[in-house]
Amino acid sequence: MSLKTVSLPSNYNYIACFLTLDCNIRCDYCINSHNSERRPLRQTISGDKWVAGLNRIDCLADIPITFQGGEPSLHPDFIRIIKNIRKDLNIDILTNLTFDIDVFIKEIDPRRLSRGASYPNIRVSYHPGYMDLTLLMKKILKMQDAGFSVGVYGILHPRIKNEVLLAQDICLKANIDFRVKEFLGRYDNKLYGTYLYPEAIGNQRRKSCLCRTTELIIGPNADVFRCHHDLYKSFAATGNLLDPEIAISNNFRECVEFGDCNPCDIKIKTNRFQVFGHTSVEIKDIAEEKVRVYPKSSIRG
Repeated sequence: MSLKTVSLPSNYNYIACFLTLDCNIRCDYCINSHNSERRPLRQTISGDKWVAGLNRIDCLADIPITFQGGEPSLHPDFIRIIKNIRKDLNIDILTNLTFDIDVFIKEIDPRRLSRGASYPNIRVSYHPGYMDLTLLMKKILKMQDAGFSVGVYGILHPRIKNEVLLAQDICLKANIDFRVKEFLGRYDNKLYGTYLYPEAIGNQRRKSCLCRTTELIIGPNADVFRCHHDLYKSFAATGNLLDPEIAISNNFRECVEFGDCNPCDIKIKTNRFQVFGHTSVEIKDIAEEKVRVYPKSSIRG
């Protein structure tokens, strides 16, 4: 499949490639299920189609394609996709590391997942109560010994914060990079997270706005979305990476979902250079919606 190049706008900071939204761990605080009753399901595509679509991308060398999910290794062509992406396109992986690391080490050259970044290229999510820390550490150390850049991230959810910090201490003493992220969303009627647009999350009343992103968000069937909210809630895509005529826009788009934004889109975080103060989207012209008032949604924490 031969498709013309797709260039990213110069202000883009991240490429999120959701190979699948399926996951083999069902954490009750999963950000993918924020303000939703269930994790949405979307049709996946073959490895060959993923390779054809992703190999179209023209972007800066310091913007990797970040495979994630769900759990990206659940895609049946996970290793095949990694091995066939253009060599000038860098790759990062967000994973729970439940896949067979012996097969991974045998099939993948660690240099393919190493680009001298200031953070690990393979970032493993640790979830107390759902994972065995000792087993996870053994797998990480084995991958590090094989030459892979691997580290751990834990979410400081109020219910498990102490367990995460204890795991961090244990891992750091074993020379395993372990970083923490703040919990995003509500727990016990309190909103957690640092947001540029705090009224954009958990509001009963929706507002209209103009919004534009700095991220290429690609769903499991290669659909391209304007934000995580639209991906997770199965809203209409702005295009598809396999469409011969797709173009990635840097324009503001109209939206009437301000108030129900996904925390990932509006949180203040570090950019790809690890400089704090970045937000994925820029929002302006926020105005009251006159007709649509939504019932209060439950946010799982």
